Amino acid sequence: MYFFLLNLSLLDLGTISTTVPKSMANSLWDTRAISDSGCAAQVFHFTFLLSTEYSVLTVMAYDRYVAICKPLHYGTIMGSRACVKMAAAAWASGFLNALLHTANTFSIPLCQGNILEQFFCEIPQILKLSCSNSYLREIGALVLTLCSGFGCFVCIVVSYVQIFTAVLRIPSEQGQHKAFSMCLPHLAVVSLFVSTIIFAYLKPPSISSPALDLVVAVLYTVVPPAVNPLIYSMRNRELRDALKKL
Repeated sequence: MYFFLLNLSLLDLGTISTTVPKSMANSLWDTRAISDSGCAAQVFHFTFLLSTEYSVLTVMAYDRYVAICKPLHYGTIMGSRACVKMAAAAWASGFLNALLHTANTFSIPLCQGNILEQFFCEIPQILKLSCSNSYLREIGALVLTLCSGFGCFVCIVVSYVQIFTAVLRIPSEQGQHKAFSMCLPHLAVVSLFVSTIIFAYLKPPSISSPALDLVVAVLYTVVPPAVNPLIYSMRNRELRDALKKL
C-alpha cells in the first residue's frame, strides 16, 4: 500500500508543479505569455501525470481488493516484483497517452489566434483555436482515452463491489471498521479525482464560460493534489490527535 502511496505522492507533486508555478510567475510579472515549446511541455507533463495517476488509483483499488478479499494470498499476488511491474505499467501507459495527445494537438494548425482562456495550456482550449476541419485525429485520440479511462473506472467499481460484499460478511464490527478505514481514503481520493475531471470535460456547452472553465480547471488541477495528502494522513492517529488539540 505504501509503495503505491509513494507513487501517488510523486504524481500529485508533479501535477501541481506543472501548472501552478508558471501561472504564479505570470501573475507576478503581469504577463500571460508562454512559448510554444513551453506550452507543449506543459501539455505533455500534465497529461502524462494525470493519466498515470488514474492508472495508479486503479491499481490501488485492486491492491485493496486482494488485501480484503484474498488476504491469505496477498503476499503471493502483491509481491514486490508484481507491485513494481504494475507501477511501471501505469507510468508507461501514461507516457504513451501523453505522447499521443501532445503530438496530435501540436500538429494541428491554429486558425483562431493564439490566446488561451485558461491559466495553463489545456488541450480543449488549444483545440478551440484550431481549424474546424483539422482536429479529427485528436478527437479520435480523446475517444480512445475515454474508452481506456472507462475501463479503469469499471475495474475500480468492480473491485469495490467485491470489497464491500466481503466486508459486510465480516462478523466482528471491529474487523469491518478496520477494512473500511483502509478503503475509505482511497475511495475519497478516487471520487474527488473522477468527479472533478468528469465535470471539467463533460459539462454541457450551454453552461460553459471562461470564468467557469477557470474555476473548474482549478478544481481538478490544484484541489485533488493538495487534498490527497490530507485525506491519507487522516489515518495517522498522531496527526488526528494533533488536529484535535489545535
